[in-house]
Amino acid sequence: MKVVIAPDSYKGSLSSVSAAEAIAKGVKKALPSCEVISVPVADGGEGTMDSLVSATGGKKVKVSVMGPLHKKVAAEYGVLGDEKTCVIEMASASGLELIDKSERNPLIATTFGTGELIKKALDDGYRHFILAVGGSATNDGGAGMLQALGLKIMNDAGDEIGLGGEALGEVTSVQLDSLDSRIKDCQFLIASDVQNPFIGPNGASHVFGPQKGASPEVVETLDHYMGNWADVIEHATKVRLHDRPGAGAAGGIGGAFQAFFNADMKRGIDLVIEYTGLKEKMVNADCVFTGEGQCDFQTASGKTPMGVAEAARINHIPVFVLAGSIGKGIEELYEYGITSVHSLVTSPMELDEAMERSAELLADAAERVMRTFIAFQR
Repeated sequence: MKVVIAPDSYKGSLSSVSAAEAIAKGVKKALPSCEVISVPVADGGEGTMDSLVSATGGKKVKVSVMGPLHKKVAAEYGVLGDEKTCVIEMASASGLELIDKSERNPLIATTFGTGELIKKALDDGYRHFILAVGGSATNDGGAGMLQALGLKIMNDAGDEIGLGGEALGEVTSVQLDSLDSRIKDCQFLIASDVQNPFIGPNGASHVFGPQKGASPEVVETLDHYMGNWADVIEHATKVRLHDRPGAGAAGGIGGAFQAFFNADMKRGIDLVIEYTGLKEKMVNADCVFTGEGQCDFQTASGKTPMGVAEAARINHIPVFVLAGSIGKGIEELYEYGITSVHSLVTSPMELDEAMERSAELLADAAERVMRTFIAFQR
């Protein structure tokens, strides 16, 4: 029997690689003779770099950069096994998880560190990039990233603006010829399933600002400032971001890539499935295990279990989801190829205990599901 294991990370407790190891342990305990193929995956957010580097036999490079609140953080970028493609995970330099909840403030949070990662990779000779933009703490329209790459963003007095979303309100012009000239020789593939526009009720500030620490008043302020930034970008580049799908990804950095870079956007899980060769590894599989920390109605919008199920559905392979917790709306998932969803927790326990024991609980859940599956194959 052949079993494919393709989980996402379980945020705050297990990486996708560790999760795959735990599931494999449980599957093997139920059926020691089975063939296990582990393919840790991600959907464009945290863990995407690890997934791609692991799948291709690549490496990671450590870089000290400016964090979202302007303090130095230890970040890294990945290099795929082809030794040509650089993978940058925005969360590594400008991520929400780098900030205590009490300190979240999109008015000052900056993407400057993400730009520094790109610059270091350029210095190291890379020209092909994959950008995973999930999990950002920022709402600066990608301005900080562009500033790190040399773009002069000016105010009415002819001075360069500061960092963060609040500074976008004073932008009047940009000097395109100041942007790192190497950018024009690069190709960027942006991993994101976000289709939100730059501004408006469905834009970056309104939809994602609150989770980054923005009050209703700050959301309105940021949306107004982002509108000003969009006007300046349109005047300089002739690219209108205001209502452009995907421009609102990661606090508007999606728009910055669309306007200033040679960039394409692709759903994160589709990109990861392609680069990991997951579909090919599923050939002749008897079942597939996947999972994530929280499985609910949002899973159907392009999260890892949904993408894995779509890939498995082609060959009518059963897909079992192992979730840290199960929320509302999972009924919809069964229409897209997911066979069943299983919680890791089978008895009352505190969240801290569940996260601490996540590897053990994941292995136990995998064993239970596998034993049931085997019984119905006889």
